[in-house]
Amino acid sequence: MKSPCLLSIDVIEKFWRQARLWEGSMTKEIMGLAGSDRSQWDAALHLVFDRVDGQTKLSERAHEGPLYVQKPFYPEGQEHPHVYILHPPGGIVSGDCLEVDIEVSKGASGLVTTPGATRFYRAREDKGVQTQNTQIIVRERASFEWFPMETITFNKANVRMSTTIDLEEGGNFIGWEISCFGRPASSDFFTEGSFYQTYFLRINGQPQFVDHLSIEGGTESVLSDCSGFRGNTVSGFILIGPFLDSGEAFQESLRSAYETIDLGESDLTAISKVSDFFVGRYLGNSADTAKRIFLSWWSVLRPLLLNRSPCPPRIWST
Repeated sequence: MKSPCLLSIDVIEKFWRQARLWEGSMTKEIMGLAGSDRSQWDAALHLVFDRVDGQTKLSERAHEGPLYVQKPFYPEGQEHPHVYILHPPGGIVSGDCLEVDIEVSKGASGLVTTPGATRFYRAREDKGVQTQNTQIIVRERASFEWFPMETITFNKANVRMSTTIDLEEGGNFIGWEISCFGRPASSDFFTEGSFYQTYFLRINGQPQFVDHLSIEGGTESVLSDCSGFRGNTVSGFILIGPFLDSGEAFQESLRSAYETIDLGESDLTAISKVSDFFVGRYLGNSADTAKRIFLSWWSVLRPLLLNRSPCPPRIWST
């Protein structure tokens, strides 16, 4: 698989402007749905991590609807809590809108994950959109890890997802996104519907990483095209940084980190340094394989970026 390309600032800013236009049109579409008599189940979650007396506390947590967190766990000590986001319905249907807003205050750190996959179910006949927006702010000298489990997009779903990460000077971020299309094991392929996803990361307001994925189900879909997914159904990436040095000293460690992982014949994977971030990508047919590969890279880079040994959330083992 080709390594991700290093984009110029001009290209990144062009993507950014296009994405903002898309975001505006998406908002109008959602507002149109809200003004109709169609059913919808909105939910929102607001979290703030603060550093207090050398410890990181979850100082604020507010929610509306079926989206909330358990109390923090501290498997790594009091400085780096693990928090699990729970969404009891387990899936998102037409008209639903989930909003997640997380702030990590100066000097604080933490890890947030989910206990299971997010499912975007088949849309109603009116093709109402299913929306999930995530906004993360990492303040000066703060660190944050964002590991939502994979999203599974059912056939005929209409998905709109956006993730925006804003880092201040000295802030660190590790996160991944894993997307699964259809349920091939059940012979349910993503042949109809739509999926639009944007992922932005900025440092001091300047775009550093932009990823946009747009899929329309159908025979000419990017999923089937040889220049797209090549018939694969799972795509994902992990983003780790910023690293201010070249990173050449541990490139070999990254290359050898996943040699023991069994890859399928169609699995493609690569990791490279793009600007000050390591970007690893996976294309294949297994979300579990994607996670194993990403965790192998995480186990190498996490100690270098955060000065912390790998400590997977315990909920992943249940």
